[in-house]
Amino acid sequence: NYFDGKLSPQGKMPWIEYNHKKVSGTEFIIDFLEEKLGVNLNKHLGPHERAVSRAVTKMVEEHFYWTLAYCQWVENLHETQKMVSLFGPFSDLLKWILCHLTKGIVKREMYGHGIGRFSEEEMYTLMEKDMRTLAGLLGDKKYIMGPNVSTVDATVFGHLAQAMWTLPGTRPERLIKGELINLAMYCERIRRKFWPEWHHDDDNTLYESEESSEASKTYSPLQDFSFYSRTETFDEEGNSISQTPDTDYTGHSLFDSDVDMDEYRDHEQCK
Repeated sequence: NYFDGKLSPQGKMPWIEYNHKKVSGTEFIIDFLEEKLGVNLNKHLGPHERAVSRAVTKMVEEHFYWTLAYCQWVENLHETQKMVSLFGPFSDLLKWILCHLTKGIVKREMYGHGIGRFSEEEMYTLMEKDMRTLAGLLGDKKYIMGPNVSTVDATVFGHLAQAMWTLPGTRPERLIKGELINLAMYCERIRRKFWPEWHHDDDNTLYESEESSEASKTYSPLQDFSFYSRTETFDEEGNSISQTPDTDYTGHSLFDSDVDMDEYRDHEQCK
């Protein structure tokens, strides 16, 4: 694995090289790996579900992506600059140069795409519509397409995770941790299941792993829900609602989601 920042021969990211074969573009990478490795996260989906999955994936990759990019690299550039890790005697200067160069590139590409020709308020309106669409599709399900994870979840999580953990104090963060709380629990559910090692050094919350048996249970540190975020209150129309790191804007615990409900129901049935 190399993470040296180089682009693919087509000038794109992400891209992979597998046994000297280079493939770029998320969709082509997935197709390539499915063929080479004989795996398929969508094998449980029917034709209609596959069509819906592709439509949602394209909405996220070709539309929601750009509004998030604007929020990350234009409107919220100062906070993004703090998160960039560079070392050396000129690290602060290099971070400033890198971030402002990226800002210019993002604005230019957004204008070429077309979405960058709208006003900031109009772009945020489009972002909110996309997030509400995702929240409506998810509903109270465990994953976007039902009880089992599929490739659309990888796409959706990869984008929503930015709003969850890298855009402190912004509209998408307030929305996902406020009104659209099912999206926040969805992100937390995926993070716990697939990245149990992803936690903050100061966090000491414990949870049981899915593979643990009653006789031998393992515990992993659980990251503070507000990791990377310094949003302590949700201010709506002048009403400030106090929050703790592990509660939503209503004061309910974010850890009381259905992350472990399947395991809980199985345990109750065995009693």
